[in-house]
Amino acid sequence: MSKKANILIFDSGVGGLSVYKEIAKRFPQLDYLYLFDNEAYPYGELDRDILISRVDALVGYFVEQYQIDLVVIACNTASTIVLPTLRSHLSIPVVGVVPAIKPASSLANKAIGLIATPATVTREYTHELIRDFAQNKPVEMLGSTRLVDMAEEKLRGHPINHVELKRILSSINNKIDVAVLGCTHFPLIKEEIQSVLGQQVLLVDSGEAIARRVGELLNMESQSESVGQRVIYASAPPWEERALNKALNELGFSSIQKCPLVI
Repeated sequence: MSKKANILIFDSGVGGLSVYKEIAKRFPQLDYLYLFDNEAYPYGELDRDILISRVDALVGYFVEQYQIDLVVIACNTASTIVLPTLRSHLSIPVVGVVPAIKPASSLANKAIGLIATPATVTREYTHELIRDFAQNKPVEMLGSTRLVDMAEEKLRGHPINHVELKRILSSINNKIDVAVLGCTHFPLIKEEIQSVLGQQVLLVDSGEAIARRVGELLNMESQSESVGQRVIYASAPPWEERALNKALNELGFSSIQKCPLVI
């Protein structure tokens, strides 16, 4: 695989940037195209058929138009629903993300906390992961859409309300020793979550595992001193948001462009 492989990272919002950071840290030389379908955000509240239709159309269009070599669906909700359809329609690798229950189970002594969206917490796929990999350890589940919004707000320069965050996390606080960040948005507020739960709680997410998987699929092992292109598209405004564009520029992206496909 060429060192200039073109990677598409897809999410409904900016949470997938946490996955992008892990992949780009390993492979900065690759070209990255980030697409977020904020017109339909949040995906957890979207009808299943509509979600499949939107993701299939958007990802398929970008794969064809931009000669994508590998797709990362950096959204737990989309990954658990859309991957079979995408993989049946595309001839390139498609990598999904699932809550890191399996690695958390080997690290926990007391109990595992799963912090995710309400949709992920209630989905049967998540419960299958717990049954298969939690190794009979208790799993405390917390579903919150507000945490997703807080991560989006933080990237736009808004401070996190620690009183509100403490209230949201109160149902699992002091009950666990490992917490799974089961939404790609949540590593963006990892420091704040850690400050509430305490340093004695280990936080784990899927970012590093996804980066390793990308390397395996592209047959790449080492970093490079070169840096590839970073382009970002959104399906609806906020391409004029200064604070968001400033944060994206600091990550190496150009300012947000309008998605050329209207669905």
